[in-house]
Amino acid sequence: MTLRFLSERHLDDGVVERSFTLGEIPGILWTPASASASASASASAPVPLILLGHPPLGLDTMYPRLVVRARHAAADGFAAATIELPGSGDRPRWGTVEGARSELRRVKVAGEPVSDEIIDALILPLVDTSVPEWQSALDALLALPEIEGPVGYSGGIISIGVRLAAVDPRISAAVLFAGSFVPRAVFEEARRVTVPLHVLLQWDDEGNDRQASLDLFDTFASKEKTLHATMGGHTGVPEFAGDAAARFFTRHLR
Repeated sequence: MTLRFLSERHLDDGVVERSFTLGEIPGILWTPASASASASASASAPVPLILLGHPPLGLDTMYPRLVVRARHAAADGFAAATIELPGSGDRPRWGTVEGARSELRRVKVAGEPVSDEIIDALILPLVDTSVPEWQSALDALLALPEIEGPVGYSGGIISIGVRLAAVDPRISAAVLFAGSFVPRAVFEEARRVTVPLHVLLQWDDEGNDRQASLDLFDTFASKEKTLHATMGGHTGVPEFAGDAAARFFTRHLR
């Protein structure tokens, strides 16, 4: 897939934000001032890259949170990039996944347990399609003169992060956000993940199966893996938890 830049703007801290398309997939790249300056010259100081995962709510909806994460990454000397997930934003809707979302809403309202069949229909098509797209994005981004490895993956739907860390050797470290449903097949893939991991868990997340998150953490084969659990709901991640994740990336991507 061909990466084509569409727009560029300079944020007030010197970070350069560029929107792009990768084929038909929208995305955003943020680079720190030092890397952006080197790109216009001879890219003498390319920087590591962090891929920013996010839930399937659309880039426009997620932008305020994504740009905060990207600016923090830039302050630590990293580029950051994200792409629109399948079925989100302006991308075509999926009938199967939309049906699974409707069924999920129905069982939650009815107070019924969420079945493995619903979880599989909701998550696996997204993982199967989005992971190759993330890999294509990584191909294109690493070809830019201002970016080099190593590469980290941060956040988003945890099953996507698990698959990407398991299949792509360019991922050197990952910060995974517990809080989304995990198909049983992904537990098997987690046994192949060996990169350093930092897993964030909100202990009182109303939509998260806490025990499933703990079981998934136990399944990872990584020799270095840290579980950072804090009290609070799904959107209540404290600032110090983000600071710990940033230190993790500084340790492993530098």
